[in-house]
Amino acid sequence: MTQVRVELEIRGRVQGVCYRYFTEQAAQAHGVTGWVKNRVNGNVTAVIEGEELAVKAVINECRKGPQNAHVDKITVATHPHKGEFDSFTILR
Repeated sequence: MTQVRVELEIRGRVQGVCYRYFTEQAAQAHGVTGWVKNRVNGNVTAVIEGEELAVKAVINECRKGPQNAHVDKITVATHPHKGEFDSFTILR
Protein backbone atom coordinates (compact mmCIF):
# COMPACT_ATOMS: atom_id res chain seq x y z
CA MET A 1 0.00 0.00 0.00
CA THR A 2 1.35 3.35 -1.02
CA GLN A 3 0.86 6.12 1.54
CA VAL A 4 0.31 9.62 0.13
CA ARG A 5 -0.31 13.17 1.29
CA VAL A 6 -2.27 15.75 -0.68
CA GLU A 7 -3.29 19.34 -0.10
CA LEU A 8 -6.58 20.41 -1.64
CA GLU A 9 -7.74 23.94 -2.42
CA ILE A 10 -11.48 23.77 -3.07
CA ARG A 11 -13.16 26.70 -4.84
CA GLY A 12 -16.85 27.43 -5.33
CA ARG A 13 -19.81 27.72 -2.97
CA VAL A 14 -18.15 25.69 -0.24
CA GLN A 15 -18.66 27.76 2.90
CA GLY A 16 -21.92 27.89 4.82
CA VAL A 17 -23.07 24.59 3.28
CA CYS A 18 -21.54 22.07 5.78
CA TYR A 19 -18.64 21.36 3.41
CA ARG A 20 -16.08 20.87 6.18
CA TYR A 21 -18.35 18.47 8.05
CA PHE A 22 -19.01 16.59 4.79
CA THR A 23 -15.27 16.30 4.17
CA GLU A 24 -14.63 15.09 7.72
CA GLN A 25 -17.29 12.39 7.32
CA ALA A 26 -15.84 11.26 3.96
CA ALA A 27 -12.33 11.14 5.41
CA GLN A 28 -13.44 9.11 8.41
CA ALA A 29 -15.42 6.72 6.19
CA HIS A 30 -12.31 6.06 4.08
CA GLY A 31 -9.90 5.85 7.01
CA VAL A 32 -7.64 8.78 6.12
CA THR A 33 -6.19 11.44 8.41
CA GLY A 34 -5.56 15.18 8.20
CA TRP A 35 -7.63 18.33 8.51
CA VAL A 36 -9.99 20.71 6.69
CA LYS A 37 -10.61 24.42 7.25
CA ASN A 38 -12.30 27.48 5.77
CA ARG A 39 -10.11 30.17 4.26
CA VAL A 40 -10.79 33.90 4.48
CA ASN A 41 -11.00 34.05 0.67
CA GLY A 42 -14.08 31.77 0.65
CA ASN A 43 -12.22 28.60 -0.33
CA VAL A 44 -11.74 25.46 1.74
CA THR A 45 -8.33 23.85 2.25
CA ALA A 46 -7.73 20.25 3.28
CA VAL A 47 -4.65 18.14 3.96
CA ILE A 48 -5.28 14.42 3.61
CA GLU A 49 -2.93 11.52 4.35
CA GLY A 50 -3.45 7.81 3.93
CA GLU A 51 -3.52 4.90 1.53
CA GLU A 52 -3.52 6.18 -2.06
CA LEU A 53 -6.86 4.65 -3.12
CA ALA A 54 -8.58 5.95 0.02
CA VAL A 55 -7.20 9.46 -0.53
CA LYS A 56 -8.41 9.38 -4.15
CA ALA A 57 -11.85 8.30 -2.95
CA VAL A 58 -12.02 11.28 -0.58
CA ILE A 59 -10.94 13.64 -3.36
CA ASN A 60 -13.77 12.28 -5.53
CA GLU A 61 -16.23 12.88 -2.68
CA CYS A 62 -14.88 16.43 -2.31
CA ARG A 63 -15.56 17.06 -6.01
CA LYS A 64 -19.25 16.38 -5.32
CA GLY A 65 -19.55 18.05 -1.92
CA PRO A 66 -22.70 18.20 0.19
CA GLN A 67 -26.12 18.87 -1.29
CA ASN A 68 -26.04 22.69 -1.20
CA ALA A 69 -22.40 23.10 -2.25
CA HIS A 70 -21.18 23.87 -5.73
CA VAL A 71 -17.55 22.95 -6.37
CA ASP A 72 -16.02 24.94 -9.23
CA LYS A 73 -12.47 23.64 -8.99
CA ILE A 74 -10.19 21.55 -6.80
CA THR A 75 -6.44 22.05 -6.99
CA VAL A 76 -4.51 19.01 -5.77
CA ALA A 77 -0.89 19.29 -4.66
CA THR A 78 0.94 16.07 -3.80
CA HIS A 79 3.55 16.06 -1.04
CA PRO A 80 5.64 13.37 0.67
CA HIS A 81 3.69 11.39 3.25
CA LYS A 82 4.59 12.49 6.79
CA GLY A 83 2.28 10.38 8.96
CA GLU A 84 1.81 13.28 11.36
CA PHE A 85 -1.95 12.94 12.02
CA ASP A 86 -3.85 10.51 14.26
CA SER A 87 -7.30 11.44 12.96
CA PHE A 88 -9.14 13.80 10.61
CA THR A 89 -10.33 17.06 12.15
CA ILE A 90 -12.01 20.33 11.31
CA LEU A 91 -9.76 23.30 12.06
CA ARG A 92 -11.37 26.57 13.04
